[in-house]
Amino acid sequence: MAFAAVSSAFAGGLLTNTNQNAAFVRNFAQEGKIDLTSIYANPAGGAFLENGWHLSLNNQTAFQQRNIETTFPLFKYNTDDPNPTHRFEGRATAPTVPSFTVSYNKDKWSVSAHFAISGGGGKCEFDRGLGSFESAYSAMIMQKMQTPGVLSGLLAQGLLARGYDLATASALAGTGQFKGYSLNSFMKGKNYHFGLQIGGTYQFSNHLAGYVGVRGIYATANYNGAVNPSIAYSLQTPQGIISNTQALNNYGIELNCDQTGFGATVVLGVDYKINDKWNVSAKYECPTRLNMKNKSEINVPSEEVRAQAAPILGQFEDGRHVREDIPALLALGAQYSPIENVRLDAAYHQFFDKVSTKYMDRQDLISHNTHEFILGAEWDICKLITISGSWETTRYGMDDEFMNDLSFNLTNNMIGAGVRINATKRLSFDLGYMCTFYNNSEVTTKVGPYDKTDVYERKNHTFGIGVNLDL
Repeated sequence: MAFAAVSSAFAGGLLTNTNQNAAFVRNFAQEGKIDLTSIYANPAGGAFLENGWHLSLNNQTAFQQRNIETTFPLFKYNTDDPNPTHRFEGRATAPTVPSFTVSYNKDKWSVSAHFAISGGGGKCEFDRGLGSFESAYSAMIMQKMQTPGVLSGLLAQGLLARGYDLATASALAGTGQFKGYSLNSFMKGKNYHFGLQIGGTYQFSNHLAGYVGVRGIYATANYNGAVNPSIAYSLQTPQGIISNTQALNNYGIELNCDQTGFGATVVLGVDYKINDKWNVSAKYECPTRLNMKNKSEINVPSEEVRAQAAPILGQFEDGRHVREDIPALLALGAQYSPIENVRLDAAYHQFFDKVSTKYMDRQDLISHNTHEFILGAEWDICKLITISGSWETTRYGMDDEFMNDLSFNLTNNMIGAGVRINATKRLSFDLGYMCTFYNNSEVTTKVGPYDKTDVYERKNHTFGIGVNLDL
């Protein structure tokens, strides 16, 4: 989305969460499984469940850091942090991410419904703003301060507002020297895609089943931020040199933007149960057209600042529809059971990002589609306990031009583990934990005549708990 720092704290593509329940957290490779908790990943496999009702309720809790270390030469004039490298830390939390799955099976037919946070799912706040804002402001302020007459004019206005007469204010302002700048800045946001999927399966034979379903997406987001710049200066007075600060009230920005959108897509699946040892499946999710409509309040008193901030603020303009289509997904899976109580799982995902329309045609800045490779294993150590573990690697194809502190995803590896507790024949519990190891990315761009270098990094930990019931 427009502020992807609050987008998915989970696994999946740019706008898609693939972990929909606690069973995924403990074993990412769900596509080849036949289980109620695998209906999102392998919907056609639900045809092979026993007759009757099946219900799964889940919750996940995620903690994520999205940090950017920005190096820009003009940052050394920031009086609060006179260093060319500044660190902007964002913490994204998703304390409650619920989901449920329900299925009813009758002979060769079954119908199912699945609800989850299919994208986004959290809040994120940068309490000192973002490097893109500070670099733009520092460049603008330095340019202003080097223009003859600008500093003295600003100081004269400030002195007049404090009660000095015109002659004294003009005389004192003429002695002013610029010492640096400071920014009172923050950026925060939240982003949720609520997805409800309904579909049906048919078992063509003892080995083959197919699925057709539709998923509706309701997307909602809020982005709130402000930048209030000040300058530090010194004046020569009859009593000596004095130092002070002055707010640049005409150069601030305040933003509060709500976005909402709705989309729908068709989901197709097929499952082939080769024998008691092998099962394979495929799923295809069609692309979802998603137009996010802005309802915004943007306060930018200066037309000059509005023009300079247009590349950033344009996507938040009131009444604008921002295209952020959810890409199509192809998912393949297989499960092999070498012995009765052990199962080995593998899966592959491809998200078709390059043909998924985004704001300002940013899909053209993607060199290849997102690919995910997944391996997992489960072992029934006894009738009561099943343990599992898995590994997943996600490879994004974003060019450097795509990456910025408003929107970045990082290639990563993920590991997860957990247990299923089979309390009774019809009642079980899933407990899982996963963490993600991201590859840092360094990107250098131009801000005016200056180079700005951003190092992007992320951290993520997720816990899941679920209860599964056969009626």
